[in-house]
Amino acid sequence: MSEERQIQLEVLRYNPETDSQPRYQTYTVPCVNEWVVLDALNYVKENLDPTLSYRWSCHMAVCGSCGYMINGEPKLGCKAFIHEYGDHIRVEPLANFPIERDLVTVVEDFIAKLASVKPYLIPKEDKPISAGEFKQTPAELKKFKQYTLCINCMLCYAACPQYGLVPEFLGPAAISMAHRYNQDSRDGGRDQRQEVIATDEGVWECSFVGACSEVCPKHVDPAGALQQVKVASTIDWYKEHLMPWVKK
Repeated sequence: MSEERQIQLEVLRYNPETDSQPRYQTYTVPCVNEWVVLDALNYVKENLDPTLSYRWSCHMAVCGSCGYMINGEPKLGCKAFIHEYGDHIRVEPLANFPIERDLVTVVEDFIAKLASVKPYLIPKEDKPISAGEFKQTPAELKKFKQYTLCINCMLCYAACPQYGLVPEFLGPAAISMAHRYNQDSRDGGRDQRQEVIATDEGVWECSFVGACSEVCPKHVDPAGALQQVKVASTIDWYKEHLMPWVKK
């Protein structure tokens, strides 16, 4: 049987309807080492304090819902194992986002930025269904497959110092998602996306700290994607201004 131990779970609480400012509340939670932090939060919700608010869904690191600051680091609650921590664990809402309530953050800014880069396939040509699928070679798929793994957990935004300083910054997830479709051999929407991402508020705001890639639970490497976008955008500029006879 698994060994049970008690931890002190310190959780940031904030109800804008009743609280003037956030506060911390500590719960004593009996748990086993196989638990993750999300299990501890669920124990609190079910046994100690039903008023605690937080997001979660799949418990499998797929949905991206349970992103929190755990001991100051952006992590998924369902991947943060209790045995990796001591007997005191602090859980806070993701940094750089307004707090809606307790561990729940306001995500409308992220959703709007994600939508602005047109994160969907824009076919190069109209093709009736009867003509069959848009075929792609394994090599063409490999070019962008890594960037399809993003689960929109927003941990990269919580880790990004530029997003914290410049809220207008599109941010790593949105730009890397645009890069994913720009690299897709079936897509023809690159020019539309470049108008959004190749701007001062887009990729050029990135200072390449690399924190986004360090915290990504799916190893998408958004920092690498942003640097590739910078290179491609620079080549676009040279072609447009110094070699106008060269087609993109």
